[in-house]
Amino acid sequence: MTRLTRYVTAELLPPLLAGTLLFTAVLSFGYFFISSQWLSGVPVGLIARWIGYQMPDTLVKVFPMAVVLMTVVAFGRMSTERELVAVQGGGISLGRIARPAAVVALLVTALSVWLSLWVAPRANVETRGLYWDALTGAGLSQLVGKTVDLGNNLTLSMGGYDAGKRELRDVRVQKWQSDSAGRGTVILAERGTFENNRLSLSGYSTFVVDYGAVAALTRVPENDPDAFRAAVQDVFPSVIVPEKSTDALNVDTGLSRKQTLAQYADAIGADAEGWPELITKLTAPGVSDADRAAARVNLNRKLALPFANLVLVLAALPFALRFGRTLGVSLGIALMIAVAYYLLFFVGLTLAGLIPAFPEAGVWLANVLFAGAGLWQLRRT
Repeated sequence: MTRLTRYVTAELLPPLLAGTLLFTAVLSFGYFFISSQWLSGVPVGLIARWIGYQMPDTLVKVFPMAVVLMTVVAFGRMSTERELVAVQGGGISLGRIARPAAVVALLVTALSVWLSLWVAPRANVETRGLYWDALTGAGLSQLVGKTVDLGNNLTLSMGGYDAGKRELRDVRVQKWQSDSAGRGTVILAERGTFENNRLSLSGYSTFVVDYGAVAALTRVPENDPDAFRAAVQDVFPSVIVPEKSTDALNVDTGLSRKQTLAQYADAIGADAEGWPELITKLTAPGVSDADRAAARVNLNRKLALPFANLVLVLAALPFALRFGRTLGVSLGIALMIAVAYYLLFFVGLTLAGLIPAFPEAGVWLANVLFAGAGLWQLRRT
């Protein structure tokens, strides 16, 4: 049995590694091709670093395809060479022969879960930060004219950005009190920088504003300047204008510069939420229902795709036994199964948004159906 396990494992690993390299290269070339207009004159080492940061997320996506290729190629060859018939003739069941494939798929699943929930989110943040700050040089210019949430109840907007100096222009920062929607602090600044988790503002003025007191202004008698002054003071309980325009005000932010770029620089934000962030959203008080529901879907998605590695071994095995006669046919079957799975997976994600009470049914739909189809096909084999 030990010799059989080693033999089957030796058949599985080469197509698994080859498939991983092949599909990773294809996706990496796609990233490079799409962004090639920005990469002219960029050092090769910097481009390699940018592609390297994308590897964890890429591997999570390509492992299911590589596992399908592994199963179809290895078991297809053993079936064509009649090796499976010989082993089964010796009283060893197909389930026992396929056990090494299940073990390999389980190890790939564990690796994918780790990459998906702990490594890829942070690498995705680094990818976007490197792309906008180093490769394109655009920096925060993509945020000009937008109002972005920096966490800690802070919002930021700016009228311009000097990429050469990494300097924000015409900055407005707002922080509203969580217990009073009409009271907050507004900071207006001529210039500013945003590095790591700190905004450094110069040429600034700070206003504490209470909009709840604005209505009292309309009730002040026209001939009572003292009452009007007091009412204005209630609206603006604190105004700070520094004596020197060179004085700086430092504001700590919830999101770092890289996280802000990852979330807001592109039309579609980077997948930057891992296990800590998702669990916090699911368990912490004060989280909105919409954010909690989105975290629920996201966490299940990050688990369902890695577990597809196990499911697809089961689904691909019947096709390997019937059709995996040559490498070309095996590759075609593997692509067909992988594409079908991903299409159904995306359909399930769409359905998950339509059933907020039980989104897991949609997220895990592809895994359930492919596992059921694989079992049904094996019984007919």
